[in-house]
Amino acid sequence: MEPSLYIIKGIILLDNDGNRILGKYYDSTFSSVKEKREFEKKLFNKTHKANGEIVMIDGLTIVYRSIVDLHFYVIGSTNENEVVLVSVLNCFYDTLSMVLKRGVEKRAIIEYMDTCTLALDEICDSGIILEIDPMSVLHRVSIRDNDLPLGEQTLFDVFKMAKDQLKSNFR
Repeated sequence: MEPSLYIIKGIILLDNDGNRILGKYYDSTFSSVKEKREFEKKLFNKTHKANGEIVMIDGLTIVYRSIVDLHFYVIGSTNENEVVLVSVLNCFYDTLSMVLKRGVEKRAIIEYMDTCTLALDEICDSGIILEIDPMSVLHRVSIRDNDLPLGEQTLFDVFKMAKDQLKSNFR
């Protein structure tokens, strides 16, 4: 088998009922939505009561972690290094826990779905691992002051932004 950068086959986040909250598949192992749902159901049934960290299903190596009402999964091929997969899993979880300062739970994930999806994209793209340092990922996905809605900015920030816009209009 030749070495490849395409290590990750999928990253999935399921709730306590086995429903997908967030997930990305990076290859054609599961080509239809029905196949993905069946795989997720099989995966959830095998892991939701287990205390392990790794499982092999359908010729895939899957590392997982269960926290409160969420189940995190990183999927790789059978010959993939589990330590690498666990590094991706830890990065994803640690990044989400820093983004969701109140705690990693289903409601918070849904509330900050855009940032969580962006974090996932910063960690892995098309199955290639881009980053495994949670602080680097957090830095890339953190909200800039200009991106905050006016209602969430302080009065000083609003005046500063208006002043900057006026300056740029008179140049």
